[in-house]
Amino acid sequence: MAAAAEPGARAWLGGGSPRPGSPACSPVLGAGGRARPGPGPGPGPERAGARAPGSVAGPGHSFRKVTLTKPTFCHLCSDFIWGLAGFLCDVCNFMSHEKCLKLVRIPCTSVAPSLVRVPVAHCFGPRGLHKRKFCAVCRKVLEAPALHCEVCELHLHPDCVPFACSDCRQCHQDGHQDHDTHHHHWREGNLPSGARCEVCRKTCGSSDVLAGVRCEWCGVQAHSVCSAVLAPECGFGRLRSLVLPPACVRLLPGGFSKTQSFRIAEAVEPGEGGDGADGSAAVGPGRETPATPESGKQTLKIFDGDDAVRRSQFRLITVSRLASAEEVLEAALRVHHIPEDPGHLELCPLPPSLKACDTWAGGKAGSAVISEEGRSPGSGEATPEAWVIRALPRAQEVLKIYPGWLKVGVAYVSVRVTPKSTARSVVLEVLPLLGRQAEGPESFQLVEVAMGCRQVQRTALMDEQPLLDRLQDIRQMSVRQPAFAATVVSVSHVYSSQGAVVLDVTCFSEAARLYVLLKDMAVRGRLLTALVLPDLLHAKLPPDSCPLLVFVNPKSGGLKGRDLLCSFRKLLNPHQVFDLTNGGPLPGLHLFSQVPCFRVLVCGGDGTVGWVLGALEETRYRLACPEPSVAILPLGTGNDLGRVLRWGAGYSGEDPLSVLLSVDEADAVLMDRWTILLDAHDTASAENGTADAEPPKIVQMSNYCGIGIDAELSLDFHQAREEEPGKFTSRLHNKGVYVRVGLQKISHSRSLHKQIRLQVERQEVELPSIEGLIFINIPSWGSGADLWGSDSDTRFEKPRMDDGLLEVVGVTGVVHMGQVQGGLRSGIRIAQGSYFRVTLLKATPVQVDGEPWVQAPGHMIISAAGPKVHMLRKAKQKPRRAGTTRDARADAPAPEGDPR
Repeated sequence: MAAAAEPGARAWLGGGSPRPGSPACSPVLGAGGRARPGPGPGPGPERAGARAPGSVAGPGHSFRKVTLTKPTFCHLCSDFIWGLAGFLCDVCNFMSHEKCLKLVRIPCTSVAPSLVRVPVAHCFGPRGLHKRKFCAVCRKVLEAPALHCEVCELHLHPDCVPFACSDCRQCHQDGHQDHDTHHHHWREGNLPSGARCEVCRKTCGSSDVLAGVRCEWCGVQAHSVCSAVLAPECGFGRLRSLVLPPACVRLLPGGFSKTQSFRIAEAVEPGEGGDGADGSAAVGPGRETPATPESGKQTLKIFDGDDAVRRSQFRLITVSRLASAEEVLEAALRVHHIPEDPGHLELCPLPPSLKACDTWAGGKAGSAVISEEGRSPGSGEATPEAWVIRALPRAQEVLKIYPGWLKVGVAYVSVRVTPKSTARSVVLEVLPLLGRQAEGPESFQLVEVAMGCRQVQRTALMDEQPLLDRLQDIRQMSVRQPAFAATVVSVSHVYSSQGAVVLDVTCFSEAARLYVLLKDMAVRGRLLTALVLPDLLHAKLPPDSCPLLVFVNPKSGGLKGRDLLCSFRKLLNPHQVFDLTNGGPLPGLHLFSQVPCFRVLVCGGDGTVGWVLGALEETRYRLACPEPSVAILPLGTGNDLGRVLRWGAGYSGEDPLSVLLSVDEADAVLMDRWTILLDAHDTASAENGTADAEPPKIVQMSNYCGIGIDAELSLDFHQAREEEPGKFTSRLHNKGVYVRVGLQKISHSRSLHKQIRLQVERQEVELPSIEGLIFINIPSWGSGADLWGSDSDTRFEKPRMDDGLLEVVGVTGVVHMGQVQGGLRSGIRIAQGSYFRVTLLKATPVQVDGEPWVQAPGHMIISAAGPKVHMLRKAKQKPRRAGTTRDARADAPAPEGDPR
């Protein structure tokens, strides 16, 4: 259950005993203290201007009638506002027709935090340009580099971040109960201009204003009024069989940041409003720094409590020098989004000692002439005066209590807190109000929750802790939103081949301490990779669920990999999306190790696919689903395996949703995997040896293995990319480099047939005059070329990727390779078999699935690698019927008999 003081504190209360196997913590009766304040007792402040007719405005809005000077659209219905008058909210800039006022249900940003049942922090990536997007706080267009959440569709001006609500998607259990159903998570605006309402089927998107709502999970789109008609339960839409349900994921309560929980690289984020050279809030549309004040006016700095002073985070207001105390205080509250009664607050000038001096008490009549006291001591020029909003001491406060269980008819209940009130007495008073009076108070706990846009911090309160003193301390730090306060360990798994250890930690504070300790620790000069992984409650997965484990290599495909990471985190549960540059495939495979049925999507080149398949082979014996099917989103240069499985020559910006739908509809096929044993001999006696002797090692092969000229070209390309990786972000440029390297080697002759020996099925095979020897497992080589050819040959069987046989082909040089890639010729067919032994008489370039190196003289033994791997082949496209839409994400019922 949650409790929050009307002026600003909030708490959560949880009941019942912890579930078996859950972390050792009491259920939370949460207190959302330190959140933005809800409306205080008594009437709200009056605003200047004509008031909206009646009292039917949406929650928390302060509408006034304004004269329109340019074309304007309604934020509710998105229609044009005809005439010269509209109704504008002073705080959040919500614009409405007069006829739409009574239908407004979108809360004002000043009260939105008090309506959040489960606070979840956002995770902002680096600033970027987001065309035709609107800020969720000030509702104005994002014309400059802005911030967006990596997990949900929240877009903000940097200046608006302190006023954003902690309402990101809840992607895992956090101590709350009743997770057997999942409700829609509505996000307002930024819909495609052609979006259709799920209820009335009319256009609900707009490119002119922030209008319409969309469920962050299932993608259903609707008008904000129409969304109330829809059932509250969310079925995850068309992707329901691929999504990892939040109810099946459990993370230690306590508040790991989103970057740690979702393994997101921490971006250097700007301070919340402290970007200016003078400490002022960053400038953004709707939050512009006032120009030089007119004669008779003055600009003031307004701080919201001691924490804002410490962080140098203030807002600027411009008022008349003869403004009344009420007018100045009202402007200060409005700029900080504080909808509280001004009679409960005051403005104190900010002296150097930060001690309170003369005050402006809200509610006093008369005029207040702004004096020179606010100027910086010793400063020769007039600087904006600085004032701090303070809460007047009161004999009692109103606290909001939010239940930690979700199946309750009210969002919160309010209780009055006096000097005698303690956490235990509040629990005893609240339980009857929530219908839990039959249960003992020892099963519940009051928890203070600090709600911030970037982090949500929970602190359990002691039973005898006085609450009134605590609330007044909180309001001293911030009237609106205060600052945050900045062992049971066991080894559960050891992956010796990968050098990884998994620790189970049942105490959050110990987990946080270990994370900080390990992420900066080095072993033999190499930094450890420390990741936070949740528990996956596989027993709670729906019977028809087959969640998708997504691996993305952001270094592949230029910047496309980075964009895909963000897109997949928003379409799926971020816990099921992994960045391969942050720990490799092992963390994801470990997380899904107990899932009885799952699929894998690998976004990267052929080398990335081989990396994941190799890790899958090593961990197969630990998986409850030992043979998950693997799909490919090709991001590399060649992408031969992706071509064979119909995933295309390379990703070119397709809608990520359509990619996931294709994975869901793909067909499972088998593919051989091959093991290559490399046993190098001492090169001291080898003539012209250029490589050092190496210990025997084993590599895995899926596509092909090349020896000679094609490996030499791959090696030159690889070395060029290592020297200047920034230039290799275009697939066309990469192929151009290959061509240039090939032209340089046209006249080069290695006489490879004299430098190697080949045995097939332990029989010596005489090699023709060739420059390259290639073992192929799939009917695609060198970016789609058919090296084997389509001509029938009675000496060999027709090649297949699952027949347990490799085809051996030779090429005579660069010109021959170019003719093969142009479709003019095929390679020289040499042999076909399941066991090969190659003897290298001198150091020779070798490449396996596009990964090249120089192999020292010795032996190479190629044989089958055991079980075949299950791959997903994209289903053939069916003709689209006329009139059908591409919005397949709506939760349409599956056809009868469809296992999904």
